Amino acid sequence: MKRREEPHEREALAALAVLYAELGERLAGSTCPASTECCRFGVTGREPYVTSVELAYLERGIARSGGKTPQATGKGARPLPVVTVKDERICPLLRADNRCAAYDFRPFGCRTFFCERAESPRPLGQQEINAFVRRVKDIAARHRPGGDQGRPLTRALPTG
Repeated sequence: MKRREEPHEREALAALAVLYAELGERLAGSTCPASTECCRFGVTGREPYVTSVELAYLERGIARSGGKTPQATGKGARPLPVVTVKDERICPLLRADNRCAAYDFRPFGCRTFFCERAESPRPLGQQEINAFVRRVKDIAARHRPGGDQGRPLTRALPTG
């Protein structure tokens, strides 16, 4: 049964969509080598943290792609044989074809092109990143009490 969204959740999700659109415009022209390295958290030592509203937005994307993450369905990416990291900690959204199962709904941390091989005509500076993060957290705080407290993506997503 589909969960009914409350008006404050619809408003928060709409505000996040506007912020993501603004971020997309700001990063227009940026390129990614599509190596999926950023999706291998044990390799990079970095993992996106998600707020409550980002998780709700992401769950919409997961629902549109069948309701389960690729890892939960057994169709997720497998560790690369050339990587020598003991625990790659692969993003549960990374499909076996090395594409994101919920790309249009990915959280802020997945949208910022932090990879050293990414190229941007005008990279985000730390002050700009901080301002965007503050806005995401403000939306999340309105979305749900304590919603602005981020959690690691792999712990926030349902595993089954």
